[in-house]
Amino acid sequence: MTLSRRHWLEATGLATLGAALPSGAEAADAGREWPAAIAALKPMLDGVSPITVEERQARIARARQRMAEHGLDAIVIASGTTLDYFTGARWGNSERFFGVVIPRAGDVAWVTPAFEKGRALEQVQPGDDVRAWEEHESPYALVAGILRDRGAASGRTGIEETVAFVFADGIGQALPAARVVSATPVTAGCRMIKDAHELALMQRAAEITLTAHRAVFASLKEGLSQAEVGELCAEAHRRLGMRGGALVLFGADAAFPHGTTKPQPLRAGDVVLIDGGGRLHGYASDITRTGVFGAAPTDRQRKVWDVVKKAQEAAFAAARPGAACQDVDRAARKVIEEAGFGPGYRYFTHRVGHGIGMDGHEWTYLVEGNATPLQPGMCFSDEPGIYVPGELGVRHEDAIVITEGGARNLSPKWTLSPEQPAVV
Repeated sequence: MTLSRRHWLEATGLATLGAALPSGAEAADAGREWPAAIAALKPMLDGVSPITVEERQARIARARQRMAEHGLDAIVIASGTTLDYFTGARWGNSERFFGVVIPRAGDVAWVTPAFEKGRALEQVQPGDDVRAWEEHESPYALVAGILRDRGAASGRTGIEETVAFVFADGIGQALPAARVVSATPVTAGCRMIKDAHELALMQRAAEITLTAHRAVFASLKEGLSQAEVGELCAEAHRRLGMRGGALVLFGADAAFPHGTTKPQPLRAGDVVLIDGGGRLHGYASDITRTGVFGAAPTDRQRKVWDVVKKAQEAAFAAARPGAACQDVDRAARKVIEEAGFGPGYRYFTHRVGHGIGMDGHEWTYLVEGNATPLQPGMCFSDEPGIYVPGELGVRHEDAIVITEGGARNLSPKWTLSPEQPAVV
């Protein structure tokens, strides 16, 4: 079975806070002979550094400003990427509540299982108020106590969108006088706009992934399975200094945008679609390159490839401050429909882009119906595609950032041609 796009996102840590590659896995591959293009790769980590405690404190200050703007008295965040974004704490999801309360006024406070308090104290920053609950006690009562102590027990408390319903419901029941609402205007509102440090990390991550893609395309040979090429992608990222991987599709299988359960071996003349990325100090890359292996592209392959390229360029041109998110999708879709691959989602089966940052997919989305105006600092994938069932699929994807003057590609190079899909 080939790796679905959702599964490789999870495996590479783009959708979760995954652990580092086990040392045993590296040891198992120590004697393996890799293709020359993969073996020649060296780390590309010079000049990049992780987000600092001071930067996270500034994020909390911005969150408080947004709380005031949206009438929230506090927000509650449990395990996940948003917790990492604001505090640097990385905690696995479980049935036991662990999280932080950020009030609009007053000190940040934490709630942790009592038997995990020692581990929690290694991570909680900022905040000295750490309240622990024993196995028979309610963590929600502790959240309510924190809000009472901050004078916010009867106000509007925002719950971060990925907090499990059982946690949100428990908090609501423990705060009968409060109004429990979504914290998304605060949390996503902060995360959507990237600063210079975040953009530098994302740009380097993109440079690493495109370098990995180029080495993988240079290593292709007839008979390889999609899983084997996926292993090359993961090894290329590892040698470049970043955990990563890819969804790999050949020929007609590339018409399944997120993979198939019946992959085929690589043959000369096949379209090869590699959609991958990784995370650098918590920030994601996501790049797709489509080429043709072992033979000159057919007229049909080149036509589809070129139409998708023009659609990507149209989306990029439409991505400017003040434009609605849906306008970017419309620009790409217009090119594809005018080339005979419409209407609507018939062959271009998905939106043109998703937000990207600490998560591979995050707020907001370049899709019909989303009238959110673009702002400088927002980052998105620009990834139109054409997928003809039983024949082929082509997708070109780069991460872009909205600037004062339009948009900028975070990748070092756009794709060039079906013969040279991954140029660095």
